[in-house]
Amino acid sequence: MDPVADARDLVAARFPGAVWALLTGSVVGPHRTAGSDLDIVVLLADGPGYRESLRFRGWPVELFVQTPEKLAEYLRREHAARKPSTHRMIAHGVPLLGDPGDLPQRCARVLAEGPPPLTGAERDRLRYGLTDLLDDHTYAVDPGERAVLTAALWTEVARTALLAGGRWLSHGKWLLRELREFDPQLAERWLAARDDPSALAAEVLDRAGGPLFEGYRA
Repeated sequence: MDPVADARDLVAARFPGAVWALLTGSVVGPHRTAGSDLDIVVLLADGPGYRESLRFRGWPVELFVQTPEKLAEYLRREHAARKPSTHRMIAHGVPLLGDPGDLPQRCARVLAEGPPPLTGAERDRLRYGLTDLLDDHTYAVDPGERAVLTAALWTEVARTALLAGGRWLSHGKWLLRELREFDPQLAERWLAARDDPSALAAEVLDRAGGPLFEGYRA
């Protein structure tokens, strides 16, 4: 199965008047698996914009249909939230139809430059959140609650390490990928700490500025 040829045929059938379309995601990168889908970003001149999931020639397909205004808004919001999913898709996309111009290069520059720095208030909120989770985890006695807190704390350790380190955020498999790119040793320690992340949480919290409870106000 040729993902590029199949994606091109799908776009030609569904969006012949598109301004441009890109195939992106793991299917065209080094992380391709047997379950990889066709992630296709399509730019239309106008319309509502939407996301749609379907199957085509045996492929699971995710369509990200944008208009210029909606795409600009997505990019702005993702940059502010430090979660550049659309930037990444466009920067690494393979053209299927039309010409996206210099947009892939601009998205690649944004990725390389990194996210905006944390404000003082954002850093305090980050420290407070991890302090609170670590405290709850330390004193949890109910096995069910402790299991939930362990999962939440483990995830927050990775998020805090990335944000405090001036890196992009993500979720799911991309959370690990971002952490590995930032600090491979920390990523391996994080994976090893999934059953009890408390010690690593305290270390990451110290790197971020230390625990914060008394005097925190938001």
